[in-house]
Amino acid sequence: MPKKLRVGVIFGGRSGEHEVSVRSARAIVEAIDRKKFEVVPIAITKEGKWLAPAHSAQLLPAAVHSLLPSKTHEATADVALLGDPSRKGLLALEGDAHALSGEKLDVVFPALHGPFGEDGTLQGLLEMADVPYVGCGVLASSCGMDKVTMKSLFVQAGLPICKHIWFLRSQWRKDPAKVIRKVTSEIGLPCFVKPANLGSSVGVSRATDKKSLTEAIELAADYDRKIIIEEELVAREIECAVLGNDEPKASLPGEYVVYDEKARFLDYTEKYANTGNVSFVVPAPLSKAMTTKIQRMAIQAFQSIDGAGLARVDFFLPRNGGELVINELNTMPGLTEVSGYPKMWEASGLSFSKLLDVLIEFAFERHKEKSLTKTSR
Repeated sequence: MPKKLRVGVIFGGRSGEHEVSVRSARAIVEAIDRKKFEVVPIAITKEGKWLAPAHSAQLLPAAVHSLLPSKTHEATADVALLGDPSRKGLLALEGDAHALSGEKLDVVFPALHGPFGEDGTLQGLLEMADVPYVGCGVLASSCGMDKVTMKSLFVQAGLPICKHIWFLRSQWRKDPAKVIRKVTSEIGLPCFVKPANLGSSVGVSRATDKKSLTEAIELAADYDRKIIIEEELVAREIECAVLGNDEPKASLPGEYVVYDEKARFLDYTEKYANTGNVSFVVPAPLSKAMTTKIQRMAIQAFQSIDGAGLARVDFFLPRNGGELVINELNTMPGLTEVSGYPKMWEASGLSFSKLLDVLIEFAFERHKEKSLTKTSR
């Protein structure tokens, strides 16, 4: 019987999306083909500490503990951290005799969302350690995390986007009245206020007047030094999943359908709690021509940031017949039981288990391709 590949699933993280990451890791553990892969859980706490597998498993729901290799639960008293960059670099990922029983990880699946995981920082560490990993590289991850930079690349690629402005937290603190004037004159109200470097709608608010705008900016400033303001569009919210490296493919699009007008936008609660206010419909009820256009634009957006592995591209389709626009791209979309990315591929004929297989294959493919590059003269 072929030896199982050891997959290090990194989750948690020092981010406002910590809990979503834990849910993504759980879904991966539940769906991965255990005949092919042995999962090594590697948790990062909210304080940024890397935990050994035995301690990491405790951050996952008890229901999945039995799905992990039995040796995962063998804790050693002298190991509390795994590859903490402040202490040991990534030596543990290369085969820490205590934490990983001397066995090297074959590939890493960084199921992290938001800063310090999805923004190129972790990808840089893995590149330095020469470890194959799932998903986008350093450049694509960092550009995909920053909504301002991302939109600039979309414009350069000729892709339509919504009207927006941005400013720094320090500018807001220095002269809030000036910022309020700029927002109301250039964007208008209502509008959406977001941290530029976060996802899952964390820190996002809809502002309808100057008071709520002030409160929204203060909230966003709690999560990032850069704040972005976007115009409100009365539009359908469409998503499309992208999969691949140099020749990516796009899934059937999906759509968030709102059943309760109280759910004015897809905030964190609406996305991850079963409120009954919204549902994700896939395939989205679109014409064949519009479906093709969305798929083509999703691939263009992916390539504009030099994406690899996977991404989810979000669109606004105005209800008044206006132009389809790209809202943003997520380089490590949620993989939870309620997330759109796996649902769109499921509807496109690719089960979640097989999707994980393919993502790992693409990780090895990209690592092999990068190894062809000369590093000396």
